[in-house]
Amino acid sequence: MNREEMIERAKQAFGKLIEQDLDRIEEIRKEPPRKDFTQLSHVKVGIMPGDGIGPYIMKAALLVARELLKKEIADQRVEFVPIEGMTIEERARQKESLPDAVLEACKACDVLVKGPFVTPRAGDKWPNLLSANSLLRRRLQLYAAVRPIRIPEKGIDWTFFRENIEGEYIWGNKGISVGDDLAIDFKVLSKPGVDRLFRNAFEYAKNNGKTNITVATKANIVKLVDGNFLKAAHAKEKEYPGIHVREELIDSLSAKLMDPEFNAGMQVFVLPNLYGDILTDIAAEYQGGLGTASSSNIGDQYAMFEAIHGVGVYLVEHNRAQYADPSSLIRAMGEMMAFIGYPEKRERLFKALDFCTKVERKAVITTDQDGATAEEFAEYVAETLQNMEA
Repeated sequence: MNREEMIERAKQAFGKLIEQDLDRIEEIRKEPPRKDFTQLSHVKVGIMPGDGIGPYIMKAALLVARELLKKEIADQRVEFVPIEGMTIEERARQKESLPDAVLEACKACDVLVKGPFVTPRAGDKWPNLLSANSLLRRRLQLYAAVRPIRIPEKGIDWTFFRENIEGEYIWGNKGISVGDDLAIDFKVLSKPGVDRLFRNAFEYAKNNGKTNITVATKANIVKLVDGNFLKAAHAKEKEYPGIHVREELIDSLSAKLMDPEFNAGMQVFVLPNLYGDILTDIAAEYQGGLGTASSSNIGDQYAMFEAIHGVGVYLVEHNRAQYADPSSLIRAMGEMMAFIGYPEKRERLFKALDFCTKVERKAVITTDQDGATAEEFAEYVAETLQNMEA
């Protein structure tokens, strides 16, 4: 293929991507008004255990959730609905990252709680499937990944809002090769997509007494996309008197995140997809590791709550999956409860977790045979909840 042919082929591929995304933007504009999940008389919670350690930690998380929601389940206000067909074995068999039947089952629920999914990588034994996590976010329009980070001894109570669909990830498998010498990937930002993210973040700040929103970009280098991200932040700032935007560059923010002089006054963070993916994992490590952190994926019609760690390949390979730490998924259950209208249950749960992991420590997770299993730890947390005042 000569130079002109390669360029023409790349133009056509890029043109198709732009057409598809303009259609996507129109679909965003047609979305119905946001559902108030706290007003639902019956909430269906879809359960997807996931791969690897997922079934073990999900069983533990459900044990704790059922203890907290005992009355609501009995009164049929909350229902847990198993969703099957999302193991890597089944996805590989169907050669589908997100089978149609699974997506329909998800849409029949109001919210989802999921364990970790295998995302195939080059060289492993699975077919080269797309990320099921990314597809779920896109198909259900879960545009905001919300991650709380709390380190009380350092006075840290942060909430991160990461754009969850666009950025470098939305066309992640649609890069364009121009011969063997040039490879091009893309960074995408739509006005409706970023506007709804900032609407969500500013509403959260207003409703929770927050006055500061830190927006991290590389707008000094990535002029158009990151520049427009900042413009959207300041446009929304004008609608919310008393809430101020603080601009930071993502590299300096990552380097100085735990510097008390630098982070003084930081409360809410809003970041594009890739930057948010990286920074929230860094923050989770300071909190105590990925095993302690959860993520809420929020849209206007659906929401999904999950652990942010992987499938625990090492533990599975060494027959120690049952010793995995379920704390992240238990916390995800707590965030789900608050989202559907039971914030007091989340607070009770987090107090119980702090007591179990930092005070009494009667069942300690070590991820080895000298520690508690996920189920034993969950039983300990449930027993602690029973002994606490409601």
